[in-house]
Amino acid sequence: MCGIIGLVGHPDSQVGKTLYDGLLVLQHRGQDAAGIVTSDCDNISHRRANGLVRDVFRLRHIKNLEGSMGIAHVRYPTAGSSSAAEAQPFYTNSPFGVSLAHNGNLTNPEDIIAGLLERDHRRINTSSDSEALLNLLAAEIQRCVNGRVGGLSALSEEDIFRSVTAIHDRVEGSYSVVTMITGWGIVAFRDPFGIRPLCMGTSEVDGFTETIIASESVAMKALDFEFERDILPGEVVIVRMDGATSARVCHDSPTHRPCIFEHVYFARPDSRMDGVSVHGARLKMGEKLAQRIAVEHPDHQIDAVIPVPDSGRIAALELARELGVPYREGFVKNRYIGRTFIMPEQEMRKDSVRKKLNTIQAEFEGKTLLIVDDSIIRGNTSRRIVEMAREAGAKHVYFASSSPPVVHPNVYGIDLPAKHEYVAHNRTVDEIAEAIGADWLIYQHLDDLVECCLGAGGEHLVNFDCSCFDGKYVAGRIDADYLTALEAKRKDSAKA
Repeated sequence: MCGIIGLVGHPDSQVGKTLYDGLLVLQHRGQDAAGIVTSDCDNISHRRANGLVRDVFRLRHIKNLEGSMGIAHVRYPTAGSSSAAEAQPFYTNSPFGVSLAHNGNLTNPEDIIAGLLERDHRRINTSSDSEALLNLLAAEIQRCVNGRVGGLSALSEEDIFRSVTAIHDRVEGSYSVVTMITGWGIVAFRDPFGIRPLCMGTSEVDGFTETIIASESVAMKALDFEFERDILPGEVVIVRMDGATSARVCHDSPTHRPCIFEHVYFARPDSRMDGVSVHGARLKMGEKLAQRIAVEHPDHQIDAVIPVPDSGRIAALELARELGVPYREGFVKNRYIGRTFIMPEQEMRKDSVRKKLNTIQAEFEGKTLLIVDDSIIRGNTSRRIVEMAREAGAKHVYFASSSPPVVHPNVYGIDLPAKHEYVAHNRTVDEIAEAIGADWLIYQHLDDLVECCLGAGGEHLVNFDCSCFDGKYVAGRIDADYLTALEAKRKDSAKA
């Protein structure tokens, strides 16, 4: 899971500061590394390194990012390593100078890399699937323009559409991409299933239409751009340096299957994804949970509903309202600790949970409480939170998850652990409750979660990718051998 931005600004503008501000808004999508590449008519400027956005960029770096267009990236590693060499955007000088930022995860990178070497005589420098994708795009563009005179001026929109069509034929997995061709324009495209989000917006500046493309609509709102639309599955959007835009769906059978975990956890609540409000979806998650509790635990005697900040808060608010139970803030969050779910190592995550939350004892002492979180993965955070509630004097501690049990690996850009490390692996709900120390536990039903994420009235009828809940993989050849190899890479002992 990563955050990406592409921007074509007014010819007299310097887009580096705008891209920096946009990355700050998308920091929740990746804490591992950040990077920006900008371009004028002839040259590129770049800065990328490990760390948070505010740590990677100083004022001197932003001033050096010259040019009226650029792309930017925050990284959450799912394939390859966390080395500084794999910070994005990636760049290749042939042909014309192409930079690329990628959100997602390719499921056939070995096939791509072998094909690049054999067919295109290209080697990549890292183990990153994103660098393989960059070189594949560059190779397809090179194939389109080979033997043609005129250099960059001979490159046409049709060449780009053909190149991305070829990528759809050779690449499996999830990919939302922004790429920049130096002195030419920005190209954005989304995989034929639209697994990872991507949207676009515009702003009028002195008669020039500036265009932004980003992972989430919140980036547009923060940067004073008007949201235009989501980029379609399999679609390519081209924005030239002069502001001209063109778009085409470059796949013959796109099928919309966005990742439902975006609504559960990753996306900011003030974003809209594929026409659906994330905030609205999370409210409905709380409503559905309350309805289940009223049926399954009618004599619950809950004194208060307490959220795990921040992603459990919205569901908890609506759950409390629906149950007619007081909502209370019982945990204080240290906002200088990052999102523990996307930290790369188990010991780091466990240590961060201890430092991240503290209790307000008066909200717990002698009470029967329902704690609400967005999901339960390994169970370490949930177990520690229940312990904290009991240490603060809670009489009974119940636990609710806005999502169903996570029991399958995600292969499309979320670095969920090895299957046997899930707390739900081979356990009943009662056994999971015992493992995290709760008196009882309730999960969202998958059908209810899907209904919550369809939008008001269900007008946005899509079939979500729910693979981490139901094991049904929509893209790529995901078989037992693939999952076994993936588990070997993802287990905490391998990462350590």
